[in-house]
Amino acid sequence: MKIKEGFILRKIGDQTIVVAIGEASTSFHGMIHLNDTGSFLWKQLEEEKTKEELIQALTQEYEVSRDQAQQGVEKFLNSLREANCIEE
Repeated sequence: MKIKEGFILRKIGDQTIVVAIGEASTSFHGMIHLNDTGSFLWKQLEEEKTKEELIQALTQEYEVSRDQAQQGVEKFLNSLREANCIEE
């Protein structure tokens, strides 16, 4: 899975947001606010990754258990699915 074309990550001040550009902006109106963990996972998904690879990356980057990482990744992916900005 990976981020669909037309969604970009931007840092504005101390906030990180995702906005749609081009054709993606016709179906997605608004923006997504990300915390540091969300930004990290988003950057991982700029290239093709499996859910397991995301979990492993999260446990290596942050001091979290595998269970915590799995829950966080699943929640994050569900949010991206709802916003329709991920290709699976």
